[in-house]
Amino acid sequence: MKELATYQLEGAIATIAMDDGKASVLSLEMLGQIDAALDRAAADGAVVVLTGHEGIFSGGFDLGALGAGGATAATMLTAGFELAERILSFATPVVIACSGHAVAMGVFLVLSGDYRLGAAGPYKITANEVVIGMTMPRAPWRSAVNGSHRRTSTAPLSSLRSTRPATSPPPASSTEPSRHPTYRARHTAWPPS
Repeated sequence: MKELATYQLEGAIATIAMDDGKASVLSLEMLGQIDAALDRAAADGAVVVLTGHEGIFSGGFDLGALGAGGATAATMLTAGFELAERILSFATPVVIACSGHAVAMGVFLVLSGDYRLGAAGPYKITANEVVIGMTMPRAPWRSAVNGSHRRTSTAPLSSLRSTRPATSPPPASSTEPSRHPTYRARHTAWPPS
């Protein structure tokens, strides 16, 4: 198996570097190797630095597998969002060292970290799902809304519910996806169901 995510421990800092030689796509293999590296970091009690290679953090999900559909695509999507949840709830801090472009699921991983650093350059950091009007996944937002991104519970994200009444609008300072006009137009109640 080709090494897509390397693990290097220096003192109490574990660096996980994604590099498939191209766009560091989040294939099932890449996701599995990142998850295994996080297992090692947890066993080492290390702070994690997650990065890509020069010029690119991640181009998001493997579009070939996603376009083929079926069980492989569904498993890849589930594994990607479980990885984002794992980063959100990791026992030690996770620093995202965004080494370049971060697109689609790549940007969701960037947002899942406790701290983010970015390389200087003309890089795109974009959730193209917003641009094409796709409904955004709710799992990461539910975690953020509930303040549970550092929770100690092992309950699945699907069990989380907002404590805000359905008729209350989001706070004015909110950075949740409902601030996007396309998203807001499709949803009339808060939180979206």
